[in-house]
Amino acid sequence: MKKLKLILFVGVVMMFFSTTVKAQGIEFFHGTYAEAQTKAKKEGKQLFIDFYTAWCGPCKVMAKKYFTLESVGKIYNKKFICLKIDAEKGEGPEVANKYGVKAYPTLIFADASGKELKKVLGMQNEQQLLELAK
Repeated sequence: MKKLKLILFVGVVMMFFSTTVKAQGIEFFHGTYAEAQTKAKKEGKQLFIDFYTAWCGPCKVMAKKYFTLESVGKIYNKKFICLKIDAEKGEGPEVANKYGVKAYPTLIFADASGKELKKVLGMQNEQQLLELAK
């Protein structure tokens, strides 16, 4: 009986944490570039685009270490429609070409119509990402 109670208790605790703990970082939009623009226009936000490639080491570090931070997610989710674009797959090469992306990571800040406002090359840490969002 004690084992059953323990198993039930652990199960309830695990269920609680799995349903209440969310990703605290940047919530990237899952859709096309055009769909992200439409959403940005509708919500009155700007676009934040992370151009990356599968082989880019600094891109992986940013995705794992900095884009997941609550401090970064809080400001980026509020101000931007955030989009990750693999510059070598799908619509990526075309969109990367539009912004003249030649190195990775490249971060683009644009208005809802897609007009580039700021381009940043290379890995950015937490403080740099927070400064860029201002």
